[in-house]
Amino acid sequence: MKVGNVVGAIWATRKAPCLQGQTFLVVQTDGETLVAADQVGAGTGDRVLLATGTVASRYCMDAPVDAAVVAIVDEK
Repeated sequence: MKVGNVVGAIWATRKAPCLQGQTFLVVQTDGETLVAADQVGAGTGDRVLLATGTVASRYCMDAPVDAAVVAIVDEK
């Protein structure tokens, strides 16, 4: 898992059927920028916890994602 900051969102009007209803956020973590499927309603400026890899795709009902926002961090 990784901790990062949401810096924006990506809008896609056409998606694969398994991604319908997903919101995608741009998250910066340790010098890396990722696009993550948002599962908790995070927004720009939020500090978030990310699941990555196979865990992320399973969390998103086996959708083809590499990262998923699974929590908004309240404190460090």
